[in-house]
Amino acid sequence: MKAQSIFLSVFILFAAFTVNAQSGLKKDTIKVWGNCGMCKKVIEKSALTAGAKTADWNTDTKVLTVAYNAKSTNGKKIQQSIAASGYDTQDLTASNEAYDKLHGCCKYDRKETANVKEEAKSCCEGSDKACCKDGDKKDATCTKEGHKTGEAPKKHH
Repeated sequence: MKAQSIFLSVFILFAAFTVNAQSGLKKDTIKVWGNCGMCKKVIEKSALTAGAKTADWNTDTKVLTVAYNAKSTNGKKIQQSIAASGYDTQDLTASNEAYDKLHGCCKYDRKETANVKEEAKSCCEGSDKACCKDGDKKDATCTKEGHKTGEAPKKHH
């Protein structure tokens, strides 16, 4: 009976330390560009390699949710590891060499390209393009013809 009490006390003590250790984790979300399930595996593995205790990348939202011990790693180290594996993050851009090594299905639209496409949508798409035609441009890349600089005008048939 005494042995059971000692065992139970040790178990409760161990459980309390485990819960306390888990509560010391910092949680963070990081935007990571990618496409598919293969990307998910590499992105999550890169985060775990950099010291994250948990990592879950959502293929639809492109958001990585991580938990890590701030004493042993940080968000920047996690992003560096992900970028080294070929994926752009919210704060870092992967090198062209790392990106070029990605499998064909994992070749996502690079961060700069994605941002330009979003700007094009916000300036020229979904409107009569009056902001561009009358010279009152929302940004310097919107032309009077209603398309982005460097973008071919859309042909209407």
